[in-house]
Amino acid sequence: MAVLPRAVNLRQAGFAMKYSVAPLEGITDHIYRSIHMRFFPGADRYYTPFLSPTQNHFFTPREQRAVYPVHNPGQPLVPQLLTKNAEDFLWAAGALAELGYEEVNLNLGCPSRTVTAKGKGSGLLLDPIALDALLEQIFAKAPLRISVKTRIGYHDEAEFASLLELLNRYPLSELIVHPRTTRQLYAGSISESALSLALAQSRAPVCCNPSLSTAAECAAFAAAHPSAKALMLGRGLIADPALIRKCKGGAPAVREELLAFHTALSDAYQQAFGGVHNTLPRMKEIWRYQIHLFADSEKHARRIAKAMRWPEFVSAVEAVFHELPVLPDAAGLQLR
Repeated sequence: MAVLPRAVNLRQAGFAMKYSVAPLEGITDHIYRSIHMRFFPGADRYYTPFLSPTQNHFFTPREQRAVYPVHNPGQPLVPQLLTKNAEDFLWAAGALAELGYEEVNLNLGCPSRTVTAKGKGSGLLLDPIALDALLEQIFAKAPLRISVKTRIGYHDEAEFASLLELLNRYPLSELIVHPRTTRQLYAGSISESALSLALAQSRAPVCCNPSLSTAAECAAFAAAHPSAKALMLGRGLIADPALIRKCKGGAPAVREELLAFHTALSDAYQQAFGGVHNTLPRMKEIWRYQIHLFADSEKHARRIAKAMRWPEFVSAVEAVFHELPVLPDAAGLQLR
């Protein structure tokens, strides 16, 4: 990962950039977003984990919680849609416009085989003709702005040049680039050449999603890519909920606010889920990343991962807060 050049002023680099929170299925739901915004404000945008509109044309209760303003008060929120069907996209876009949204995001980035096998997400990258037809129809009729989040290709990054040419035919409000191919999933090196091509040739403003986990990495990226207007942060932000604050020149998280953040999340999930049974796996998933913000945490990480009952989990987390020092940045985090 890039090292922050000494000549870069972290505060100046941070304030020059906009920061978005990536849509992470099973983590960044309306509860997480609300609690994160309360304790660590500063995100310029949150994106919902994808909604999959169907021919039935109604939002499920889960989708209602994801996008209805009553569940997301004050959030700078952009809903994300996963579909290959123009009619379904346009129905959802219209419903979201009626809820007050001004932008919707089309998912061309999900690499899950269960998604791509249906020709959705980054599976659409395999069929440029179908993708072009979809874009033509939705841009002709959508009642709100459309941004796109994409991979740089399905098999190989050499596909990105023609993909970018296709996307440039349409008035995207933003192009969010995850600089890996579908085949890479979340592993392997990002493509600097694809990012450079997007920044040089995209007609739309480019938001880069390059798997960064520290404020120094974000500032180094901003210095190396001065034309980039926005960064999208995902698992690095889950590991360090104060990451955007630090990128904008603020202080690292301290033990007391991390404990308050954890407690608020835990309480909110228990209330929403009706107890600890479904809260436990959700909190364990969050701690799979956040544990890297504590020094010498390998033993404690294993203890949290092995907790099968709520009291075991509570005891393991209490030990983290009582026994381990908080690091200024997440260490040893494997972004995937």
